[in-house]
Amino acid sequence: MPPASATLSLPYGSGFLGGLRGGATSIYMVVVVGSYISIGALGHDLGFPLAWTMLTTLLVWAAPAQVILISSLAAGAAPLEVALAVGLSSMRLLPMVIALLPLVRTPRTRTCDVLATAHFTAISMWIEALRLLPRVPREARIGFANGLGACLMGAATAATIAGYYLAKTLPGLLVAGLLFLSPMSFLMSAVRNARITADWVALVCGLVLAPLLAWYDVGLDLMWTGIVGGILAYAAQRAREAFRNTAAGG
Repeated sequence: MPPASATLSLPYGSGFLGGLRGGATSIYMVVVVGSYISIGALGHDLGFPLAWTMLTTLLVWAAPAQVILISSLAAGAAPLEVALAVGLSSMRLLPMVIALLPLVRTPRTRTCDVLATAHFTAISMWIEALRLLPRVPREARIGFANGLGACLMGAATAATIAGYYLAKTLPGLLVAGLLFLSPMSFLMSAVRNARITADWVALVCGLVLAPLLAWYDVGLDLMWTGIVGGILAYAAQRAREAFRNTAAGG
């Protein structure tokens, strides 16, 4: 356990309330709200009901996967293809869950105790949880993680509703601006968190491949962009490490 001076104070000793406060004061709240206003506007623009659009936020809880789901169904893609694309997109969250669960588990933790935590795990929640959880007493960490995730998901759901209704009332140019919030949020987040060669190669590949595949009307363009960009990024990182090892060896 961290020193007392580094330990977060929990409102009324409740980990869940502490997580709610952590989510409400997180800088990533701005990214979440901006992204999900765009998701709501996208759902309205492509003709989906509000309730269905809200459910994508509550059940999928991954904006890139929601963009794939909404846009692919609107384009008439086969449900099986859409399910495969959404599933592959969401696989990136599995390593985050694997990295997070050891931080919240105790010797008495059951699998059912962390199911909600696993569902709440998304990029913003994961980053903030890794930053804050080491300062939370271990017995309060599951509640804290659930409170953090619930706060961010609740804000995302409210933003989805707001974006949906704003798309009904705003002029077309401003609606286009709402739709642009989500990709810009992803781009700024990716640039801010890029650290290694693989990050930068994946970013450049995405910026180049996505518009090209969309221009040539390639089906499931987002999925193929991710697969090709990911392979090239992995290969570039391995090549850089091999070069550095060779140079170090003389």
